[in-house]
Amino acid sequence: MFTAEAIAERVNKIRKENGFPLVPFVIDEIRYDSENDKLFIIARDRSDKSAIIGNSFVIGKLREELGVKQVTVYSKLDLLIKQKKLKENLERIKGTFLEFLTPIIEAELSFPPRKWPELKVNERALVFLSFNAKAMIGFAEKLGLDAEKVGLKYTFPKISYEPIEGSLRELFYPDEKKLKDIATDKGIKLVIADFPFDLKFIDDVVLLNPLRFLHIGFFEAKYFFGFEKPVQIDKEAMINFVVDMVAEGLMESTDGANLIWWAWKK
Repeated sequence: MFTAEAIAERVNKIRKENGFPLVPFVIDEIRYDSENDKLFIIARDRSDKSAIIGNSFVIGKLREELGVKQVTVYSKLDLLIKQKKLKENLERIKGTFLEFLTPIIEAELSFPPRKWPELKVNERALVFLSFNAKAMIGFAEKLGLDAEKVGLKYTFPKISYEPIEGSLRELFYPDEKKLKDIATDKGIKLVIADFPFDLKFIDDVVLLNPLRFLHIGFFEAKYFFGFEKPVQIDKEAMINFVVDMVAEGLMESTDGANLIWWAWKK
């Protein structure tokens, strides 16, 4: 239905008609998810991706002209990095109780599109409502985990959870020891939060950041799980958090700039 050549021709046409300079770019592959009416463009590298997106304007016009629900651009480089991390993490969980994540990792190896199998994991998880709270909850729900939600007081008033004491910095850099102790007291082996690492084993408790573990970026998580801003934040911690995410390829610079601007105005 869609070919790389036809898409490239349309992108150049849109750029020319709207005053954007014509720059060379390479499209490696086109994938179309007919079930959800989503088109995925796999560009050769990040500069090719930027040329196709065109500050969001070009990709927006392309979606209109093609008449599809969503058009998303990924770079081949980013997908290769993601696949490398996934294969490494597949090995890390072998022989542990986290082997229930294997079908999800295998599904992510074929991303895009994202097609997760339905699971019902007979495990409990302590979910700490950190910055990507909706993603943390959504991940647990997708796996069918019995999630017990805890979070800092007054940070996510629209979500029902058990309030705990702590500093606003913990929204971005969760307190590992505190959460590990809470999980131990509750007899829970898995803690899910926005940790600055992907996976860590401490005694009999596992600390997991699913976005880092599966290398899912902020943009993808927002559309897959939803996103809700906390009503209170530590501005300095948030800026550091966003910069780290952008540097690791887990957040687009545009999203990062918008979030920092939102935080700065609060």
